[in-house]
Amino acid sequence: MDWGAIFGNAAVELISPTTAAYALAALGLAIHFGFTGLLNFGQAGFMLLGAYGYAIPALKLGWPVWACVLTALAASVVFALILGIPTLRLRADYLAIVTIAAAEVLRLVFTSNELQAVTGSANGLSEYQAGLLAFNPFPAGRYGWGPFIFDNRVWFFLVIAWIVVAIAAVLTWLIMRSPWGRVIKGIREDEDAVRALGKNVYSYKMQSLVLGGLLGTIAGMLFVMPRAVVPSYFQPSLTFFIYAILLLGGAATILGPILGSIVFWVLLSFFSGFIARAVEAGWLPFMTQVQAGQIRFILVGVAIMLIVVFMPQGILGNRKELAFVK
Repeated sequence: MDWGAIFGNAAVELISPTTAAYALAALGLAIHFGFTGLLNFGQAGFMLLGAYGYAIPALKLGWPVWACVLTALAASVVFALILGIPTLRLRADYLAIVTIAAAEVLRLVFTSNELQAVTGSANGLSEYQAGLLAFNPFPAGRYGWGPFIFDNRVWFFLVIAWIVVAIAAVLTWLIMRSPWGRVIKGIREDEDAVRALGKNVYSYKMQSLVLGGLLGTIAGMLFVMPRAVVPSYFQPSLTFFIYAILLLGGAATILGPILGSIVFWVLLSFFSGFIARAVEAGWLPFMTQVQAGQIRFILVGVAIMLIVVFMPQGILGNRKELAFVK
């Protein structure tokens, strides 16, 4: 059993761009669910729009980076308005139903063969990072220390991802301490009371949906930067992973989604490496490598369940948040 490789691969997930992308998406859900009380089950749809909204203009139209980013963000705002206008005046469960269905419809549309020339269908899109890589200041080659040895592309994407997460966390912290943030928290606790004070609850909910969706869209761009854009990445399970990360770290916290993403991916990597090597070593003769790949999610789920049982408010949560989550 190569314990060094197992722990090394798990350590890499501490700072990987994927961990950063999930942290940012969970921060968007914290604005929706943790601070506002909106049940958005379609964060995968916002991430998909971020990924394709950036990749299609970059690859098919040759647009510069800033134009691709603005295109993705504009698509996210339109998507949020389409979801929110008919649902935010109704009960919270209507938004949940609409968002999970809309995200899956988007994924199937981008998978369709009729749009293959634009979206690449099930094969997705690749080699669209050239415009962004032109700004890469890292010299060619592989360098680092310990398990953190990457090529210059990975270092570039890694630095960008965590800078964006840090900026988003600070901005979210400032927003939630502002009068707007206090209204949002009031809507979470008792929207009728907020409405009685003369606030337009519908408008504030829409703003929250747009803001959290924009963070999910940026997360989608960060998620696909080191890889190709493939529609199978954005299945409904992606949203539920993000919810697990959010509740793991703390539903109404700023640093909770970031810590939750780190814990989630470290556990997933550790169990993935351990089970695979246990099968190779003959410790689990009754199990194949394919079965081992599924067992890792079971073990991560059990680990998260234990954390939730002993810290139901999340790692960084508090009792007030626990009362809301219940």
